[in-house]
Amino acid sequence: MKVGIALNMLCQPGRSDASVVGEHLALGDLAEPLGFDSLFALEHHFTGYAMSPAPTELLAYFAGRTRRIHLGTAVIVLPWHDPVRVAEQIALLDVLCGGRCLFGFGRGAASVEYEGFRIPMGEARPRFVEVAKIIVAALASDSFDYDGEFFHIPRTAIRPRPISHPERRFYASAVSPDSAEIMARLGFGVLMVMQNEWPKAAESIMEYRRIATAAGHRPRPPIILTNVCCADSRSEAHDRAVRYLGEKWQSIDDHYHFSDGHLATVKGYESYGKMAKTYAKISDSAEQRQKATDFYVKIQIVGTPRDCLEQIGELQRLTGLDHLVTEFSFGAMPHNEAEVNMRLFADRVLPILQRDPAFAGGGAPDLAPRPPEAVRENLFAPA
Repeated sequence: MKVGIALNMLCQPGRSDASVVGEHLALGDLAEPLGFDSLFALEHHFTGYAMSPAPTELLAYFAGRTRRIHLGTAVIVLPWHDPVRVAEQIALLDVLCGGRCLFGFGRGAASVEYEGFRIPMGEARPRFVEVAKIIVAALASDSFDYDGEFFHIPRTAIRPRPISHPERRFYASAVSPDSAEIMARLGFGVLMVMQNEWPKAAESIMEYRRIATAAGHRPRPPIILTNVCCADSRSEAHDRAVRYLGEKWQSIDDHYHFSDGHLATVKGYESYGKMAKTYAKISDSAEQRQKATDFYVKIQIVGTPRDCLEQIGELQRLTGLDHLVTEFSFGAMPHNEAEVNMRLFADRVLPILQRDPAFAGGGAPDLAPRPPEAVRENLFAPA
């Protein structure tokens, strides 16, 4: 199994943005020496939810500081961008890192970000598809043109030309029923942020595999992104996870505002609107907030090194993943605790994931039932 890290730079009250970013850059510098296989950058804007507004620029920084690890985006939100500019950024990064890059794309779910970019959120889905098609054409061909609903591009060439066909390593972070076939035809894989119960995530991956296969595409194993809280004792890992993942959980509604129900009337986001009652109830009481935190902790990787291996093994069984992307710093976790978390995982868990044949992965998900658990409400926590 390949294992990477992602940098999620949540702002912290009382601290400068630069100091928070600096600590995450330091964690990024540890990725290659500690043996990780990849480093991923996010894209968010305006609220401090994740202070990473330019993922390819951040990865270009690490391209010059690393020699081995792959560099990826999780994700570039396509509807916010001019596709020609994105294609240029991808091509240049491909040259700078010697072909060590791969790219996840998404359509975003925060109205504050759409408003800031002055893009109608109801256009997100068709814009995503159109921008994706243009980027593939720009990178795959010496020159291209395009005449679509949103973009009318004359014959154009991207320079410098990429060196490794990065368009063959594209992933989509969300696969809706009406766009899954298009993504499959483009050859995109699935990059899934672990934001719901694992069996439900597995069902979504199986549905994508079905559609992709029917479209004549051989589905790649998914990339899964999750938080990790690893400690020498279960109690220490759990206490740290509850505290800092609880803070991250709260930051989700602070950024997306799911609880006010505004997405129910936005075309393409109706399913998000259905979550409003759940999120509103969570905000009503400390008891409900604690239940939400417990749920969020449960769907991440939390425990001793042995616990982490067992949980990752189960996640792999359900999803067929062969590339796990981890976050070790979340909420307002102090930098020294995040580094201890990362180093313990790298020392005791990472070598086994990378070398033990039991974690080779890449197969179809196994949805054979396990002992039933108590039914919970359909909570949902995006990246």
